[in-house]
Amino acid sequence: MASTGSSNIPPGGGRSQMILSNQRSLNPPSSTSTRAPAGMVTRRSSSGRHIHFLSQDSDIPIEMLGETLNLNYTVHMPPTPDNQPMSATPEHNQTAIAPKEQQHVSNTLFSGGYKNVTRGHVLDKLIDRDESDSSKTGADGRGFVCSIPGCDEKAMTDERGRLVTPCVCGFKVCRDCYVEAISNGGVCRGCKESYKIDDEPAARSSALPQLPSTADDSAEERRLSVLKPSKSTVAAILSNQASEFEHSLWLFETRGTYGYGNAVWPKEDAYQGKRASNVGAPPDFHEKSKQPLCRKVGIAAAIISPYRLLVITRLMVLIFFLWWRVVHPNRDAMWLWGMSVVCEIWFAFSWVLDQLPKLCPVNRFTDLTVLREKFEMPGPKNPKGRSDLPGVDVFVSTADPEKEPPLVTANTILSILAVQYPVEKLSCYLSDDGGALLTFEALAEAASFAQMWVPFCRKHDIEPRNPESYFSLKGDPTKNKKRADFVKDRRRVKREYDEMKVRINGLPDAIRRRSEAYNSHDEIKSKRELHESGIVSAMDPAKIEKATWMSDGTHWPGTWSFAAKDHKRGDHDSIIQVMLEPPCYDPVMGKADDDLIDTTGIDIRLPMLVYVSREKRPGYDHNKKAGAMNALVRSSAVMSNGAFILNLDCDHYIFNSLAIREAMCFMMDPSGDRICYVQFPQRFEGIDPSDRYANNNTVFFDVNMRALDGLQGPMYVGTGCMFRRVALYGFDPPRYKNRGCCGGKKKSNHVRVRQESDETALNIGGGGGGDGTDEIEAQLMPKSFGNSVVLTASITVAEFQGRPLADSDRVKHARPPGALLAPRQPLDAETVREAIGVISCSYEEKTEWGNRVGWIYGSVTEDVVTGFRMHNRGWRSVYCVTKRDAFRGTAPINLTDRLHQVLRWATGSVEIFFSKNNALLGSPRLKLLQRVAYLNAGIYPFTSIFLVVYCFLPALCLFTGQFIVQSLNITFLVYLLASTVILCMLAILEVRWSGITLEEWWRNEQFWLIGGTSAHLAAVLQGLLKVTAGVDISFTLTSKSANEGEEDAYADLYVVKWSSLMIPPITIMIINLIAVAVGVSKTIYSDNKKWSQLIGGVFFSFWVLVHLYPFAKGLMGRRGRAPTIVFVWAGLLAIIISLLWVSISPPSPGSTQDSSIGGGFQFP
Repeated sequence: MASTGSSNIPPGGGRSQMILSNQRSLNPPSSTSTRAPAGMVTRRSSSGRHIHFLSQDSDIPIEMLGETLNLNYTVHMPPTPDNQPMSATPEHNQTAIAPKEQQHVSNTLFSGGYKNVTRGHVLDKLIDRDESDSSKTGADGRGFVCSIPGCDEKAMTDERGRLVTPCVCGFKVCRDCYVEAISNGGVCRGCKESYKIDDEPAARSSALPQLPSTADDSAEERRLSVLKPSKSTVAAILSNQASEFEHSLWLFETRGTYGYGNAVWPKEDAYQGKRASNVGAPPDFHEKSKQPLCRKVGIAAAIISPYRLLVITRLMVLIFFLWWRVVHPNRDAMWLWGMSVVCEIWFAFSWVLDQLPKLCPVNRFTDLTVLREKFEMPGPKNPKGRSDLPGVDVFVSTADPEKEPPLVTANTILSILAVQYPVEKLSCYLSDDGGALLTFEALAEAASFAQMWVPFCRKHDIEPRNPESYFSLKGDPTKNKKRADFVKDRRRVKREYDEMKVRINGLPDAIRRRSEAYNSHDEIKSKRELHESGIVSAMDPAKIEKATWMSDGTHWPGTWSFAAKDHKRGDHDSIIQVMLEPPCYDPVMGKADDDLIDTTGIDIRLPMLVYVSREKRPGYDHNKKAGAMNALVRSSAVMSNGAFILNLDCDHYIFNSLAIREAMCFMMDPSGDRICYVQFPQRFEGIDPSDRYANNNTVFFDVNMRALDGLQGPMYVGTGCMFRRVALYGFDPPRYKNRGCCGGKKKSNHVRVRQESDETALNIGGGGGGDGTDEIEAQLMPKSFGNSVVLTASITVAEFQGRPLADSDRVKHARPPGALLAPRQPLDAETVREAIGVISCSYEEKTEWGNRVGWIYGSVTEDVVTGFRMHNRGWRSVYCVTKRDAFRGTAPINLTDRLHQVLRWATGSVEIFFSKNNALLGSPRLKLLQRVAYLNAGIYPFTSIFLVVYCFLPALCLFTGQFIVQSLNITFLVYLLASTVILCMLAILEVRWSGITLEEWWRNEQFWLIGGTSAHLAAVLQGLLKVTAGVDISFTLTSKSANEGEEDAYADLYVVKWSSLMIPPITIMIINLIAVAVGVSKTIYSDNKKWSQLIGGVFFSFWVLVHLYPFAKGLMGRRGRAPTIVFVWAGLLAIIISLLWVSISPPSPGSTQDSSIGGGFQFP
């Protein structure tokens, strides 16, 4: 995007539909000259752009420039069909012109808000890239053509039209070229390896009846049709995990008979001649469009059956063990026995809640080939083979550019723009909840770089499509790259990316210097005017607001660096800027360009990209991230209205460009209309190799979530999730059978308002209603969704677009094929004005947003609550684990940051437990084990209370010389050994069916105790304060790392940041260490040596210290030195323990210095 301060509106229909902001305007430069304005320097970048900036050596005072000062906007909008640069050649000036309303929107920064007029600030363009109008061609229509250069013959196929590739590499070849290759040594022209042909299957298959061939087939075709399928075909079928053994095809080809009801097979000539009309055409058992898009596979019985048996066995052992503990108390230390029994009962209960949902794990697989055949191949309803897939809106959220670097956000946006999904069906929205100019200009820089990055990714099939991650890959970048110009293109794109990084990293200083220059100019001008009017003297300073300025010389409508009214955090207008306008419907092919990369034959269109910053005003509860996401839901419904929504954090980029298609396989499956969201696992980069603090969370993402997928579906974890839009709107799933209290079926209506215990849901899947409920629903629509007519009208459109195809009679609640082939309407100013209105701070008043519609408010973990509400209405969710990670992000590796992250999660769980979102209050639609999983998600922080007590018990045993049992008899040891061994066996089996490692499992166990004795305990205290005293809970935004050098990749791991959360674990470690020393000394120098109590106490103290070892290592820092605060805390604890011990067990009266101290302990 390029802009000057001009407020001139291009002629067209948009002029009468908007009100220009009354802001300062600057004269635009001439469009036919590249000369820099006075006081400025021009530099031509490597991409051919002319960039103007203020001269650092200029001595001209800014007040002398006056109104003639002309600054060009330095963030550039990439060229689009209606936005074409000047070119030296006539053929480069042929452009595709978009509607004038759409041109007007793409060049205008819209802002507004509650009780404010919607303003549109026109940004003139300054683009120096050339772009030509290419022919509007569709997909490659060559079909199965021989891949040998110079040969245009049809590749070998069988009689059913399926491709036959004689080599394992899948190289397509025609019959003539194949015969020639066999005669010349049998070497494949694709992989340069010898053909591997087995003649035995041909002889064996000759005895089987062949399918009759058509009259025009040659004898050679019929001979080739009985050859054994190539290994490449077999490998493709085996790798295609959605394919199974075609039993019907086997019966047809072998005329097999078995059992009862044998088929009557037609005679040999039944499919030819006069009798063909009687039996029809030969069946096609391999038609891709009829195959499922996904399938569910259970865990092998050899693994899951012993796993379930061990779970039942350990449960029985725990029951008998706890019963034995209760009936055999320790009479000598009843208080010690009582605390230990209570803790052990809670631990058993917590283990049951965690283990029961793991009994039914499943794996899911998708078939992208079937998705392409079904939605993007020519057919009767789609003769041109256009994409019939529904639209997808991608949401990226950010709030603070200081903690979430703009460069990280820009890379995430670039990975989204380059995803492999129909360009015209994809839209990207960035929510800047801080309203920062830094984020806005960084996004504009990313949009400018995307015009080169996206075609480069499409041309060379780049993975991953995050520039920072791609250029940081180790190894040979030319591997599997077939184009000769790859090295040249890569070097060119790398240079452009480095320049973009420099520009983005320099934006804070550039904005500051620019704002200082403009503010100084305004200050001098204001002072001169006041002096001329005689109000102030020439020596008095003029007081003006220190504004933040855009590069075109106008005030930034968002947050300023120096807070001012209507321009500070929590107080600014709504802002919407269309960075990249909606692409045209037909592909736009690139051309050879000496200045950029050669994009001949590559579609250079870019998805729509929109910057959104919702309005914020004092006195309104903006509900943090949940409120920002709901603002995106409403604005996107008005502007693009994609049937599905992909939610990503600003540091989670798309690592697999086919991730959206993977999720679409579940959503578009005939049984997928009841899926509310598809959750992907979170994978992280930048984690230390040992994963000291279990940052990867592999046990949760690969064990717990995979197990929940076998129930009602995984939980929503905040990012990497694709939603069905109508599920976010609070609708019921289609075809859901409403059951009464006694099991009877209730009457269902097409649009019916049904009152539940905790929510009002809208039914969209029943029959037509004729009882007047449509009118009732029409009246309740504004109450649920607000007063926007456009938003309300978009709901039914999004619901229809999200339905699967009606390609067979068994598909219910579907849409006809070809219904989504029409191009979308152009984006005009009136639409953007409506989008500005729905993100105002007052729009949600007296509506159901945040209560029953959209992301749910009232918890810092809005993700879990939102997913729970959907499951509570009867929806299902799916866990999609792809072979190549779908998304990757960053995680805090510093101990303090990690503890604060866990604190926020645990605090949200406590809030859920004390709210109406408790799983115990769920509706009957929530399955039993799914209810148990949600109950465990709300209860697990309370385990910290019992865990802290249990960690102090070994020390108390060593100090007192007692133990939790009367004596270490054989019964106690057998129970303890059996429970431990079974737990280890369960861990091994979990490793087997989940794919994690034992080291990852052990790291999770260690951090369970670290987090349980620190963050979880603080979360329980905060939750209780909120419930009892109404104290609001605030959390710290997790900082995102943007390290660029490998030397400091793990530097943050060794940084020691003191936090009060560290006090309980430090106390536990020090007390257990002191207790071990005291217990050993007492036993050695005591007359009555109790070795069993000593061994028991030392063993459990060692168990506690081993679990806290990563925490202790984190306190040591890089050099292995403990902080001073640790020694101070250890001294204080030693003094306190000594005083308590003397107070509890004082010396006997009349004792001397040689008498016993502390209950019989004597110094030597």
